[in-house]
Amino acid sequence: MNLIRKYFPELTSLQISRFERLEELYLSWNKKINVISRKDITHLYERHILHSLAIAKAFPFSPDTTILDVGTGGGLPGIPLAIYFPSCSFTLIDSIGKKIMVAQSICDALELKNVRTVQVRVEQYYKKFNFVVARAVTEMNAFIKWVVKNIDNRPGLNLKNGVIYLKGGDFEEELPSIQTVQVINISQFFSEVFFKTKKIIYVPF
Repeated sequence: MNLIRKYFPELTSLQISRFERLEELYLSWNKKINVISRKDITHLYERHILHSLAIAKAFPFSPDTTILDVGTGGGLPGIPLAIYFPSCSFTLIDSIGKKIMVAQSICDALELKNVRTVQVRVEQYYKKFNFVVARAVTEMNAFIKWVVKNIDNRPGLNLKNGVIYLKGGDFEEELPSIQTVQVINISQFFSEVFFKTKKIIYVPF
């Protein structure tokens, strides 16, 4: 939690309280349903919460922005972003019912009114949003094909609508067929070694 306070000193007391509660909630659920790998759960704030919040550093969403989190699992990156952007609207989807149950339970415990969860495959989901976010769900070109239908083609609020994708490692071969893409190094926001190879891929539409 110290990492969250370090990089986001502007948080309100309510936001801090909600971020603090994430640890107990995820630890409790992870004993029943493996939504975060056993080796990573001890690094929850660095590798999952802070990683999710890299999007907040790079993209200052305006109030009323709508965001779809695809393949959310237990609610990442959607729940940390929903805590940080209480005036934005988040929809979290996943095809696995148990994972959506965890995400919904955490949202209920935190009383997050700006989040809804849906169990559905993205290929069968057609609602439109300003942005689609995800964390390394699949190969990039395939992901873009799945979600292009979900991007609202009306002008965005302060940013051009599009896909915001958290990914690490070598992925250059996944990008050639994507005409416009911006790759942002997360290491420019966070100094921890974990983020050295982590990127945000932004594909505007």
